[in-house]
Amino acid sequence: MDLAAGSCHACHDSTGPVIKYSLGKDLFGRPYDRLSPSADQSPKWYCETCSMHKTLQRDFRDIRTEYDKLTVSQPSELSKGEEFRRAFLRLREILTILNAQPGRSPFLSESEVLLLMERLNTATMPA
Repeated sequence: MDLAAGSCHACHDSTGPVIKYSLGKDLFGRPYDRLSPSADQSPKWYCETCSMHKTLQRDFRDIRTEYDKLTVSQPSELSKGEEFRRAFLRLREILTILNAQPGRSPFLSESEVLLLMERLNTATMPA
């Protein structure tokens, strides 16, 4: 957040509170730290809607990274049948949310999600 302007870094809305990411777990249950390091002189702050879209983007990137690993025969969370199904369901949820929101997401496009869903559809699903 630009403290002087008090606006969202993505949509630049200044009518509501802004949120800074915190500790959490990714879609596959791995811990991560979304806090900006103390040395970061320009941390990003987002309104509630953009924060949600940033979470969608993070989940999408995690799934895409695991898919990329799978395609080059590296260990991947998607090699586990249940994780593969969860990831595909999450992509459906992401697409549904993107389609239901007015305007476009500042972080993720519907076409990116559809492409990854198509790629997962052609991948051999683990047992």
